[in-house]
Amino acid sequence: MKNKVGVMQGRLLNKYKGRYQAHPVGYWKDEFQSAQEIGLDCIEFILDFNDSIKNPLLTKEGLDQILDISEKTSVGVFTICADYFMDAPLHSKDLSVSEQSYKIFIRLLNNAYKLGVTDIVLPCVDQSSLNCQKAVERFVKKLHPLLELAEKNNINISLETDLAPEDFGALLNRFNSNRVTVNYDIGNSASLGFNPVEELDVYGERITDIHIKDRIFGEGPVELGEGDADFSLFFEKLNEFNYKGPFIMQAYRDDEGLEIFKKQLAWIKPYLDNN
Repeated sequence: MKNKVGVMQGRLLNKYKGRYQAHPVGYWKDEFQSAQEIGLDCIEFILDFNDSIKNPLLTKEGLDQILDISEKTSVGVFTICADYFMDAPLHSKDLSVSEQSYKIFIRLLNNAYKLGVTDIVLPCVDQSSLNCQKAVERFVKKLHPLLELAEKNNINISLETDLAPEDFGALLNRFNSNRVTVNYDIGNSASLGFNPVEELDVYGERITDIHIKDRIFGEGPVELGEGDADFSLFFEKLNEFNYKGPFIMQAYRDDEGLEIFKKQLAWIKPYLDNN
């Protein structure tokens, strides 16, 4: 059975308020029809900090709408990219921020269960980077109590970090739960100068969600094939593992989104077909 191929929410639509990546408030349903026409299996929903109270992931009515449009189009929502926690990290030094984020995460875990979600991607990059040992300790302390609910709901908390492979592996080993997994972003790793073989040797078997992107070392996103990501090496190494998760297209976008997406999907398709 082939892995599911999907798109990061908003990439098939015009930018929401000019933001590069955001939940498209008010017109998010339109993307399901486009995804169906392209032949995609799923959309990775975004929960971002801005306008979070308008996000359907956090309301019963919204969950019903997601389930309804998914059934009509056969385009599922199996994964969530929880960008909310980049702006309001679970491990924030501000206790009021940390406590509110903890409550939001519990709510998200319960609502994700109702959708049949398998993975919540928790970004620990940029503003939420685990860039010092104190941040790591706060993060471990805050995440531990959430694992019982994640296990009960059969949902992976899929970590995306900017940690070097050995440090990321050490972090994963702090949690005695198979529900703490890895989101692997091909482009972000290339931008950080990491070697995919070294990364997958440490935690390849724990990857449950993959973001397809290309970046130049130390710089931002570019079209697939134009950056420093070694897709051949990555996919060759990935074949050593029994990866069953989705491939989520988070590739470079312009203001409109759709045509540049189709171009890049065609570029990456041979790799996906051979996986």
